[in-house]
Amino acid sequence: MTFVRVLASLLGLFVLCHCDCFFQELVIKDSENLPKGCVDKDGKHHDFGSEWVSDCMDCSCDEGGLSCCSRIHDVGTADIPEECELVVDEKACSLKMVLKSDKTKECSLV
Repeated sequence: MTFVRVLASLLGLFVLCHCDCFFQELVIKDSENLPKGCVDKDGKHHDFGSEWVSDCMDCSCDEGGLSCCSRIHDVGTADIPEECELVVDEKACSLKMVLKSDKTKECSLV
């Protein structure tokens, strides 16, 4: 029965998730010298048709501009137990629910 409760809670979190995305339109400054790609926030050039991951963001570049979506899903209004909090695991690009009193221990949704 405990497994069913945990599964139901996790599915609830999944349904409430949504990704944060942004689009940066390609700016043409000189019609005689058209761009061959996009420039990211770090100033790095990416050719049209390229895709990459940066800071837990899936990014791509095409003739329209630069598009990035977070790999870390926002749980929105999911119920988080009082003794727990969400923390970002930047290596896995995911959220973990941990105890506020001991962030090394994951929270139980029971």
